[in-house]
Amino acid sequence: MAQQFYVSPEQVMKDRADFARKGIARGKSVVVASFLGGIALVAENPSPTLHKIGEIYDRIAFAAVGKYNEFESLRQAGVRYADVRGYSYDRVDVTARGLASVYAQSLGTVFTAEQKPFEVELAVAEVGVRQSEDHLFRLNFDGSIADESSFLAMGGKADVVQADLDKHWEAGASLRQVLRWAVSALEAPRVDATRADAAATASGSSDAPTPSLHLGAGSLEVALLDRNASRVRGAHRAFRRLDAAAVAAELGEV
Repeated sequence: MAQQFYVSPEQVMKDRADFARKGIARGKSVVVASFLGGIALVAENPSPTLHKIGEIYDRIAFAAVGKYNEFESLRQAGVRYADVRGYSYDRVDVTARGLASVYAQSLGTVFTAEQKPFEVELAVAEVGVRQSEDHLFRLNFDGSIADESSFLAMGGKADVVQADLDKHWEAGASLRQVLRWAVSALEAPRVDATRADAAATASGSSDAPTPSLHLGAGSLEVALLDRNASRVRGAHRAFRRLDAAAVAAELGEV
């Protein structure tokens, strides 16, 4: 009879967490930031159809990094939850906090009960009447949840992106300012990589090509939760996407 190997629960959880972190780190980063006119969601994503950012409900949006099929299934589940709750009770009863709690339970169950965890990191954003009333929730692959006050970064080298945002972000910024800060933060890992390559080349230990530092509008996916959607557009749905031309105009590329 073959002898079964014993693996401690701590080691199993550690292996699952390491596996999920590696999968998330391979993806491109996403930035979610509050500004005077709403909440901006900016992702490095050249695909015009495979979106990392999506609408959940009236004033709630979703952003994700990791495996597309996994976070897309979570987005669709969130839309169903919001629709059912809004229809059964009232539209104001659909909140980012409630949706984040549902996501946290689902991710936690998969992480502990399934053999393979989800390789995803999520953000749920809800725009308020005032900037101080905006809500940003970050959800990790293991179901842990954090309430972020002003901005967050996920995926790729999120610590570098987050640090760059921390140097620039301030309350009351305009859309143009926050988009430029977000793009600068998304470019920060490229700047670090270029410096490292330059140092390695100077020492004669690397022949790697220098990566492009600039992220153009065609490489970005940008969406907004418009704080004044009902007043300006007469719609209760605050979510809208910016096309490449609008993004280029905001960034001063045209």
